[in-house]
Parts: sequence; structure tokens; C-alpha cells
Amino acid sequence: MLKDELPKIITNKLPGPKSKIVIENREKYIPNAIGSIYPLTIKRAEGAIVEDLDGNKFLDFIGGVGVLNIGYSHPEIIEVVKEQSEKYFHAMFNTMTHEGYVNLANKLCELAPVKGKDKKAYFANSGAEADENAVKIAKAYTKRPNIIVFSGAFHGRTHYTMAMTSKKAYAKGMGPLADGVYRAKFPYYYRAPKDMKESDYLKYYINSIYDIFEECADPSTFAAIVVEPLQGEGGFIPAPIEWVKELRAICDKYGILLIVDEVQSGIGRTGKMFCSDYWKEAGIEPDILTCAKSIAAGIPLSAIVASKEIMDSVAPGVIGGTFGGNPLACSAALKVIEIIKRDNLLNRSLEIGKIVTKRYKEMQEKYEIIGDVRGIGAMIGIEFVKDKKTKEPAPELTKKIILECANNGLLVEGAGTYNNVIRFLAPLVISNAQLNAGLDIIENAIKVCIK
Repeated sequence: MLKDELPKIITNKLPGPKSKIVIENREKYIPNAIGSIYPLTIKRAEGAIVEDLDGNKFLDFIGGVGVLNIGYSHPEIIEVVKEQSEKYFHAMFNTMTHEGYVNLANKLCELAPVKGKDKKAYFANSGAEADENAVKIAKAYTKRPNIIVFSGAFHGRTHYTMAMTSKKAYAKGMGPLADGVYRAKFPYYYRAPKDMKESDYLKYYINSIYDIFEECADPSTFAAIVVEPLQGEGGFIPAPIEWVKELRAICDKYGILLIVDEVQSGIGRTGKMFCSDYWKEAGIEPDILTCAKSIAAGIPLSAIVASKEIMDSVAPGVIGGTFGGNPLACSAALKVIEIIKRDNLLNRSLEIGKIVTKRYKEMQEKYEIIGDVRGIGAMIGIEFVKDKKTKEPAPELTKKIILECANNGLLVEGAGTYNNVIRFLAPLVISNAQLNAGLDIIENAIKVCIK
């Protein structure tokens, strides 16, 4: 079966002739802004393996950028979506109730580690929609206009979430952006100011929040602080627990809601159903949680979960939408949760993380260009620098490594404020043989690119 195979390139060059025709048509008919650097056109995929139109087989360490935690084309997902499609495709939840929506909301209220005894959930279509809706809810509940986000953050590409997202390459030419969005420093300890003592890191990053209160707006005007527990686009940087505790304390002191963006880190990626489950173990709970990506195995769906008190503060008509929580997506999401639990994919995420981190750390010892390795569970980043002493980012080298990997049958993707991080988001159903084959390709690519 395709899902059990190893990467193999059979054409003389990439893209192969059949893939090339489609890619050329893509360039003709699709906006250039929707870029792709990978030399293939997908034909079919199973597990963690993608086959292109020319018969080349690629191992996928990208996983749809965190969408495919249970892998491509899971047969049970295919079956439940087919079964649902034979009943009805669509039932707009603003006008009629369907069981899948209610059952999935119930399940997420049980799972999501947010504050409150009684919880409620509802659905949108993408991570950006979920994040924007979470802010709407926070504003409705607090009756306040402002929010705080962080350096390195990625929350989406809608007009409001472009303002929330840190890297403004994603908002080029789109100004003026929404106001009331203020940015503090995310605790990127690897790139803390030079000569600063490690014991001073926490205070430095927390003080950046108080600087906003002093220089930009009074804390009484802030509805929410929005944070990723493990930054994705920002470079796979985990939020230190001691920093999260301070964040929760600030929110409690000033009546600000804490929103955790689990769009990329949720649904089993970090060894828990949600990365913020680690927070809960440390006595910290967010007020609102958002998730998307892997929740429905590739069918568009996102979720927002909060306490009944917070959710029911929203006026009728402010939230909801035509396709949010469509029946096909809800059926897939319910099955995804079942599969993750039944097949012990949370433990598998931790096992994968140990294998990848060990190998990356070994590479870090051997190669001067690897500055940092970090992550939680199977969400791991490897940061490339020109040398370890200066920590100067190496984006050009990182891009070369990504392309070299692709030419040898491995798909990896970049990230980071400086475009010098390669992220690991392989499906959790990947085999150890496939995992080690991919890690071999990465190391060989590094050797080739530093010659």
C-alpha cells in the first residue's frame, strides 16, 4: 500500500513531465501570490506518502501545515464522510439543527481545557475565522475595544487577523489595518538580547506587556490577550510555562480574557489533545480556545470554545455563518477524535518527538549551521544560522535545504521571523522507517548545502 512505502524519485528531474504541465497551467491561471516551491503535482496520497502524476513518491513532513495529524486519506474518514454525504451535504446551523454539530460541540466542550464548569462551542471554517471570532466574543463579554498579540504571531490573513499577525509580509499593501491591536514581545529565549542574564528573560518579556499599558492604552481597555502556546509561523517557539503563569496573572488582575490559539498546535500534535493541556497541568487555563487544521482531517472546519457565561454574552446575529460546522466536516471531526484516542496517537506524537529531537540534537552537535532545536511532542523546529556564536539567521541556506530535500523525495517547510527555521509536522501515522528515511534526507541535504 502507498502508505507503507518510502520516498522514491523515478524521473530524471523534478517536476516530472506530467506534473510540469499542470504547474505551468497553475502559473498561467492562479495568482502568483499563492506561491508553491515544491516540484510536484499530487495524484494521490495515503498516510505520510504523496505520489505525484509521474509516479514519484514523496514523504511529507509538512502534513498540510498541520492539517493531517491522522494522515492522508484515512479510510475511516472516507467512510464517515461518504455515509454523511448520502444523507445531506449541508444544513446551515443558523436555520436548522443537525446532530453532528451538537455532538461535536459536546465533545470539544469535554476536551478543551478552558476555564468554566459549563462550556459552549461553535464552528467556523478556518483558523483565521476562529481567531477573529474569539476576539469578537472577548469584546462582547468585556465591552472593551483592544487586544494584545505578540511578536512572531500568526493568526491569519483576514483583514483583522492580518493586524494580529506579526510578519507584515502577509499584509503587504493592505493598510491601513485594524486598530486596537497592540504587540508585546513573545518569549523567544534563544534570541533574547545579547548579554542578558537568563534569569532576567522572564521579566524582560513580561515587561513588554506593561510597556503597552504605559505607552499605548490603559489595561482597562483591553478585551483579550491572544497567544499561541507554541508559535507556528513564528518559528516553533514554545511559550515557557513560567511566562504563561505571569500572563494568566496579568489577565486576572485587569479583567482581560486569555485566548489560546491552538489552530496549529491542537488535535494531538504536541502529545496532548491540546497543547494548553500542559498549561492545565500547571494550574493555568485560558478563557477561550480556538482550533482548526487537523480537527477534520482536511475538510474545512474550525472551532471556538469558551465558558457558557462568555459565549452567551454575544448578541444574536454577531456570530455564525453559512458553512460553519457543515455536516461533512463534523462527521469527519468526530471520527478524528475517536481515531486519535483509540490508536494512541497522543503517545505516538511523543515517541515521534523523541526520535526527531534526538536526531536533530545530534545534527546540532555536528553542524555549525544549526543554532537551536525546540518544540513539544511532534511539533519541532530546527533553526539555521550562519554560525552559532553570532546566531545570524541563514534564510538562503534554509531555502536551499528545503529544495534539496524536495528533490530527494522529502517535503519540508520553512518558518520563523527570519525564514530560517524548518518545521516538523509529519502525520502521526508515519512509520519509524519513513521517519528515519526523512531524517536521513534532511541530514544529507545539510551536507550538500554547506559544501
